[in-house]
Amino acid sequence: MPILEREPPKGRRESYVLPKVPVPPLKQTLDMYLSCMKHLVKEEQYQKTKAIVVKFGEPGGTGELLQKKLLERSDKTYNWVYDYWLEDMYLNQRLALPVNSNPAMVFPKQNFKDRKDSLRFAAHLITGVLEYKERIDTRVLPVDFARGQLAGTPLCMKQYYRLFNTYRLPGHKRDTLVIHKPGSTEQEHIIVACKNQFFVLDLVVNKKKLKEMDILTQLEKIVKMAENSEERQPPFGLLTSDGRTEWAQAREVLIKDSVNRESLAVIEKCLCVLCLDNPSGMEVGDTSRALLMLHGGGHEKMGANRWYDKPMQFIVGEDGVCGTVCEHSPFEGIVLVACTEYLMKFMTGSPSKMGRATSVSELPTPARLLWKTTPHIQDLLKASAERLQRLVRDLDMDVHKFEVYGKEFIKKQKMSPDAYIQVALQLAFYRCNGRLVSTYESASIRRFHEGRVDNIRSATSEALAFVKAMTDEKASLSVSHFSYLVPQLLGYSHYTVHHAITGLGIDNHLLGLREIAQELKMERPEIFTDETYVASNQFILSTSQVPTTVEMFCCYGPVVPNGYGCCYNPQSDHLLFSVTSFHGSTETCSAVFIKALDEGLVEMRDLCRKSNKPQSSAAPAASKAVVNNQGAGSKLPSTLQKTGK
Repeated sequence: MPILEREPPKGRRESYVLPKVPVPPLKQTLDMYLSCMKHLVKEEQYQKTKAIVVKFGEPGGTGELLQKKLLERSDKTYNWVYDYWLEDMYLNQRLALPVNSNPAMVFPKQNFKDRKDSLRFAAHLITGVLEYKERIDTRVLPVDFARGQLAGTPLCMKQYYRLFNTYRLPGHKRDTLVIHKPGSTEQEHIIVACKNQFFVLDLVVNKKKLKEMDILTQLEKIVKMAENSEERQPPFGLLTSDGRTEWAQAREVLIKDSVNRESLAVIEKCLCVLCLDNPSGMEVGDTSRALLMLHGGGHEKMGANRWYDKPMQFIVGEDGVCGTVCEHSPFEGIVLVACTEYLMKFMTGSPSKMGRATSVSELPTPARLLWKTTPHIQDLLKASAERLQRLVRDLDMDVHKFEVYGKEFIKKQKMSPDAYIQVALQLAFYRCNGRLVSTYESASIRRFHEGRVDNIRSATSEALAFVKAMTDEKASLSVSHFSYLVPQLLGYSHYTVHHAITGLGIDNHLLGLREIAQELKMERPEIFTDETYVASNQFILSTSQVPTTVEMFCCYGPVVPNGYGCCYNPQSDHLLFSVTSFHGSTETCSAVFIKALDEGLVEMRDLCRKSNKPQSSAAPAASKAVVNNQGAGSKLPSTLQKTGK
């Protein structure tokens, strides 16, 4: 079994054995699948789906065969779902990485006096990156432990070890996640992007690591070199912003020339990318900063000053717009948060060491990466630029700070902030569309070896009952309607605690059964071609809680053309939302969604306040029945704390 270690007190090292991801019972998954979808599809379609699912799960049927094969796979591997999940979620996807896949973390706005001030910040940031990577390489990062439910359970740390030593290589049908050996001498450099040019900054010279002053000196040289128009190269970073198949085809053309081949190899093995951006010319607010992180503003601004295949890409703008945009396949948001919070605390708590330079007599001039172009390659660059620009124009983003109350108010109601906000999101969507849809919320399964995530399906039947009560019966809304909220949160919590985060969620299991059928070269079982299954995987509402303890926030794009991406960050006295959609969809509008979310959160607060007042009469029998169906009274138990945040 795999062993993880942490840095314990008094120098004593402890180790922990992580269990395998379980294979859920087949009947449990099928029953839960029907339960999750019953209220989201028309009755006629549900009855058709139910018959298909019953047939699939019959003794001796297709489902039992696939379940048996999945159990055999589990016996032979540490994590039966990891490869299936990675390919399905990321590597098989053909959409462009910016907006569609890569999330961004937006740092606090910096107030740089001049360009050199921004370079000092960048040099200090890279110094922090190197310190953090050393902690990773020497395995001294403390192991993360679960909080809330199953508190104290150690979590898998492998995602941390892939922050800096991975690269997503484009493929015609499927990408490849390349993993370099930790501490490899091939990774003793970073790539610096400046004015759409790419430079190699070696971090070790004559076997000595560069000091912060030396890094600043090299960055100053790079800026000066980038200003030399006579040596300027075409904006090859644009190719990485394209669809994955288009980029793979373009890369095949590039590597026919040895110069291009060598430049690509250097980039693909770098530690990280540092993007030194010019002032954007945009009004600097939360929304505009988030847009610049996600797509750079297109080829007319900083969209070409990026290399989107590299997992860790740090952005330092001369106008103080800073953050990181990440290729998401090697790690989840919580790992990104841990890394960036470490860096932010390093930046503020560790003074910049701009003392005397290293004893290296003379630092070599950073190398500019060279490219050989042809008319065909120029056409490819032009096409990539046009497609990026269309994506930039289509993205509808609204970063909103809800300041009426924060998570402390929610906790005082003895409710989980995460569950409460999920209910508010369902209410907002229902107000805008008159229905609920399949909703994605990531649930970490890092308590298992190489665990990534499963899905919390928060669009429950209880959520539908609540949003209908809040909307359709608003005219007669009374304190008794608060009881609709109680069973929803209980049902949501039950699914979260006992299924998704304990490896018994339905999405990974159904994915595994589907992929096993494909490996056996079976005709795809009807359960996976059924309209309900297709709809169940169209996540029109894609959500994620990404809480931070320092001033920064996460954002990402929608995962379907007619959907919303909603990342939220609950703080003590406010709630921060980053909502995205596409202008091209007539079904969505980020500002309208935010307005509905605001109104719903205020109404939920008012309902909470009313419910806390002494009541002269009991709740109506119908409302009581809803509560009793959950096997609980009106008081919410402490188990509602999903992650302890």
